[in-house]
Amino acid sequence: MGKIVLRLDRMMVERKMSLNELAERVGISNVNLSKLKNNRVTAVRFSTLAAICEALDCTPGDILEYDDD
Repeated sequence: MGKIVLRLDRMMVERKMSLNELAERVGISNVNLSKLKNNRVTAVRFSTLAAICEALDCTPGDILEYDDD
């Protein structure tokens, strides 16, 4: 069975945005954002995903990827 992989780290590099800056813009803790960035979560709220996309000026498809193993 495949899985969804967050490519948040790649988008942050492309946008030249630090973890601290993105966490502040999104309104979540650095710890929680770090877990998202390192794919250590099993779910993400749509409101959080929307805030991340707004802060990074991207779409969910830019940071979510399907890996079919």
